[in-house]
Amino acid sequence: MTKKLLLILFVLFSAVSLQAQTVSLSSLLDEMVDRDSVTRFPDPAFVCVQASSYDRAAKSPAENWFANGDTSQFFREETNGNRKEWVLMDADGPGAIVRFWITAPHYKTKFRVYFDNNSTPAIEANIGDLIGGEFLVGAPFSEETARGRNLYLPIPYAKHCKITVDDMPTQGNLYYQINYRNYTKEASVETFSLENLKSLKDKIETVKQTLLSSGNELIGLSPATSYSEFIVPKGGTPLTIAGKNIVSDANRRNRRLLRTLSATAKNKVNGGVLRQIVFKVDTGDTNKTDNSETVNTKLVQALRSTVLSIKFDGKETVWVPLGDFFGDGVGINPYKSWYSRVEKDGRLISLWQMPFQKTMDVSLINYGTENVKITLISLETDQYDWNERSMYFHADWRQQRQIETLAGKGTIDWNYVKLNGKGVFVGDVLSVVNRDSAWWGEGDEKIYVDGESFPSHFGTGTEDYYGYAWCTPKFFESPFHFQPRAEGPKNYGNTTNGRVRLLDTIPFATDFRFDMEIWHWKKTKIDYSVVTFWYGFESTTVTDFQSRPVQIAEVQAPVAYQTPVFLDFQGFRIEKLPTGGTLQLQGMEHFKGGKWDNNDQLWWTGAKTGDKLELLLDVEKDGNYKLVAELTKAKDYGIVQFHFGNKKIGQPVDLYNSEVIPTGELELPVVIELKAGRYPVVVEIIGKNDNAEPKYMVGIDRLMLVPIK
Repeated sequence: MTKKLLLILFVLFSAVSLQAQTVSLSSLLDEMVDRDSVTRFPDPAFVCVQASSYDRAAKSPAENWFANGDTSQFFREETNGNRKEWVLMDADGPGAIVRFWITAPHYKTKFRVYFDNNSTPAIEANIGDLIGGEFLVGAPFSEETARGRNLYLPIPYAKHCKITVDDMPTQGNLYYQINYRNYTKEASVETFSLENLKSLKDKIETVKQTLLSSGNELIGLSPATSYSEFIVPKGGTPLTIAGKNIVSDANRRNRRLLRTLSATAKNKVNGGVLRQIVFKVDTGDTNKTDNSETVNTKLVQALRSTVLSIKFDGKETVWVPLGDFFGDGVGINPYKSWYSRVEKDGRLISLWQMPFQKTMDVSLINYGTENVKITLISLETDQYDWNERSMYFHADWRQQRQIETLAGKGTIDWNYVKLNGKGVFVGDVLSVVNRDSAWWGEGDEKIYVDGESFPSHFGTGTEDYYGYAWCTPKFFESPFHFQPRAEGPKNYGNTTNGRVRLLDTIPFATDFRFDMEIWHWKKTKIDYSVVTFWYGFESTTVTDFQSRPVQIAEVQAPVAYQTPVFLDFQGFRIEKLPTGGTLQLQGMEHFKGGKWDNNDQLWWTGAKTGDKLELLLDVEKDGNYKLVAELTKAKDYGIVQFHFGNKKIGQPVDLYNSEVIPTGELELPVVIELKAGRYPVVVEIIGKNDNAEPKYMVGIDRLMLVPIK
């Protein structure tokens, strides 16, 4: 082939590639499963915006910033013919809806979607059928996830899009979030139609199977297959387990390719990409937890204390504990998403695409107290066409423990990440330790892009951001969002939520800031740790972040798969869960049968005869003491026996009463001689009154060791 012909072909190819492509349902479906597309800054350019039902009373950090009335808030009301409609979204195009989330107690009304200023809706359907149902498409594009209803089918429009709902008096509550793209005015966008949707039936099925099978090709890798085994020594010294210099290490295939290029391209390699990582961590230690669940406690700690560090072209862009990087939270919690998954046998799989120009170094750093064995099952690199739109992959991690909450009044906007420069935000994983069974995730996300003083993404609740609703403590997974762990009971303990962005990525040109409200129903202390995933140009940096010494101290701190209980309550402390049932604090203001201290009680529910609850009481001085209890009686409460040490204290207490009333002080007539210290008192359920309902509940208002003078 002559140089002249090569030049002609090059010019023709360039002309075709520079033509502006039309954005359409078909092209967006292609983009959804094109892993390389997210590594390049978008072309045509767009900004991602969110319409939601956030409480409009939240005007600024100085005015109702933590307002929580996040339901049935709309842009406006309008009348179309004889029908009144409430407007959820009203946006000029060109654009595309890329995520739609809703929840409500029921779904009785209709959504209508109007395109390009047309007075007739192009889409009209029951809200539950349209979002989370199969009116347009089935799972995983549209499905219900733990009471949250999601639609990820892209809906493009050329000029304008308006979404409304009718008959709100019947519907009542409606929570919603709509993420949509605003393209530059020059972009060519083909408006969505039901006819076009029908014509793409086969393509949608192909994309569906691609989404659901993400990473399935790795399942065939035997856990015993070892590309490399490493002992990562304790002490915090990085151990480089893989490196690549695509100039000096060019393989034969590269050299053959180089010979076909023009003279000006000779000796130039245009980039590489790290396509997948598969690890397995082995510590060889298992033991039983209090609930008889087999847990490898050393593995749990190793996944937090062993950090994955990756450098591209000499710059470290990844520094994250292994368990957090792979979306696992604390311990091994199997799940799968589009970009990562964890297998039951402990394999940790990453499918994030990580391009570089010349060099790549993958290291492990063990900040723990014991050596860790790591099996590298797969680390796949490939060629990559690096150009002016290419960006580096980043993963950042931060943690804060013992954050004080303020019982429903909001506390702080806790920062996930703050970035300076140009790039694209693509996802995050949040791990929480909650020391109360009340709901921890009422807080809204607030995302600021390119100098915004008011967030363009203002959410309706943490669980809504992660695709579910009503604080559901159940496992779920999808290509887009996941909850691999919710320890329980109820909302207590370790919870991990993740969201990865396929089409709902958030580009930023100058800066990016992501805050999440910490809004808990109770006054307690809570731990947050988060991994943020983003792509950025060489000059884009993280700002106002934890220092490396602080991060190292956090990964060295102990973690537990089963969360210890630390609950202080009116004179006593709880440090372990009951042998059966669940604990929560119950407000007693609405009961008229008497007065409870602090208007609440410790409520023990779901237990049975023989179950025990241990309460710790402090004694400040040596002396003689008596045990005094203030309990609650009700028609579904049981009979309890108190124990001190190995002895029964007093007679059984029957908590049955036809109405809910406080018992007042119940003095258990036993004198106990004690030294200063902390002592356990055990409450045992031994039965129920013949007239009581078979629920065996217990309510404790106060419990005290009172000195006898």
